Amino acid sequence: MTVPKEGDYIAVKSYKHNGMLHRVWRDTMVVKTEQNILIGVNDHTLITESNGRKWISREPAIVYFHNKYWFNIIVMLRPDGIAYYSNLASPFVLDREALKYIDYDLDIKVFPDGERRLLDVEEYAMNKQRWHYSEKIDTILHYSSLELLKWIDNKVGPFSDNFAKIWYERYNQLRPKEKFNCFKGRENEKRKYFSKKCNW
Repeated sequence: MTVPKEGDYIAVKSYKHNGMLHRVWRDTMVVKTEQNILIGVNDHTLITESNGRKWISREPAIVYFHNKYWFNIIVMLRPDGIAYYSNLASPFVLDREALKYIDYDLDIKVFPDGERRLLDVEEYAMNKQRWHYSEKIDTILHYSSLELLKWIDNKVGPFSDNFAKIWYERYNQLRPKEKFNCFKGRENEKRKYFSKKCNW
């Protein structure tokens, strides 16, 4: 398909190893495309879970996808700072319907204070047995997690100091100006944080 342009909106769909749809993000604005990379931003977007439950994301998030690495990264812009949620996942593919990838359960979360947590280890072990992840996939994910930790340690790509600022500003340049509000729909938080603005 034609590569989306800056300012285009796309859907993002994650699947599980058995082909089951896992989660759908309805609207993500593309803010950057390169040969192997797509960067997007979503803000209060509709998310649909595999069981049909729907909910709206609470804060703006910058999403980073690479079609060579087995992980993707969500940069969450919160009133108390930036948090990172990294999915161990297949490289993305793009078709007319959506940007798609296979979610391989394991996640690394980095909190605004720098604390790191490896999440969903038990889920990975269960799904590895249930869906027969190959030894090759297991090895790829092991080394991908080590690569991801290097990115975190060395502030590479989405973890660099200016990444969030650059791409959130680009998002606000591309969308209608009257919609800009980093605390959209949260009046109490707007009043509380207005004087110090957002911490990103």
